[in-house]
Amino acid sequence: MAAGFKTAEPLEYHRSFLKENCRPDGRELGEFRATTLNIGSISTADGSALVKIGNTTVICGVKAELAAPPTDAPNKGYVVPNVDLPPLCSSKFRPGPPGEQAQVASQFVADLIDSSNIIQREDLCIEKGKLSWVLYCDIMCLDYDGNLLDACVIALLAALKNGKSRLPDVTINKETRLAEVDTQRLHRLNVTNHPVASSFAVFDNTIVIVDPTAEEESLAMATVTVALDEGDRICALHKPGGSALSGEKLQDCISRAVTRHREVSNLIEKVLNSVKPQK
Repeated sequence: MAAGFKTAEPLEYHRSFLKENCRPDGRELGEFRATTLNIGSISTADGSALVKIGNTTVICGVKAELAAPPTDAPNKGYVVPNVDLPPLCSSKFRPGPPGEQAQVASQFVADLIDSSNIIQREDLCIEKGKLSWVLYCDIMCLDYDGNLLDACVIALLAALKNGKSRLPDVTINKETRLAEVDTQRLHRLNVTNHPVASSFAVFDNTIVIVDPTAEEESLAMATVTVALDEGDRICALHKPGGSALSGEKLQDCISRAVTRHREVSNLIEKVLNSVKPQK
């Protein structure tokens, strides 16, 4: 009976739970799904992390390469994120060029990197106007069940903070003008800021839930993602259309995001501290 009701009237099915201040998966409205983190998942990457939020699984690999600095910023390097949503993660995605959701996610992560200064791009410059590092941050969803942005940001931050994320010492030979790499001298990436994203879904303009599943996202009147740094400053705010959100509800989302930031930061530090540091 319940299965038939859910299939025929999925929104009413969810509303019947929301009226009781709970959700079909048993969570309270303000309860995030269990979040787990594993670092160093990709041995060939310069830094990596795998994140699970409920059934949503995302992996991030960081690869460093050398390139000429941007012409408009000769004293900086690059941090280039790319979010991939392959068909293997959900039947809603198809093979081919990146779809709209993947492009939006990639842009959100890129904007967050710039606005939060998670990495000081000046630190990636080796010689002004001549040589710099490019950090390619490839983020792939392995299993999609909603709340993609939160998982992407956690995976990115953990991968950059991964103890393996070190850059070799590079100099330019004055005679040959070629780059010389000293792999015996490694420098840890300087992660200067620690943004964390928190996503919410709005039902009936009044009910706000945290960490929506894919089904909840599809039924919600609006979704919003708030990214904060450790100073509780807003680094990014993403609201892709939908119904308006009152100032009071938005402030409630921000307050919940503050708590979530501390939870995720503690999780990352716990996992990093449990790994034997490299010499």
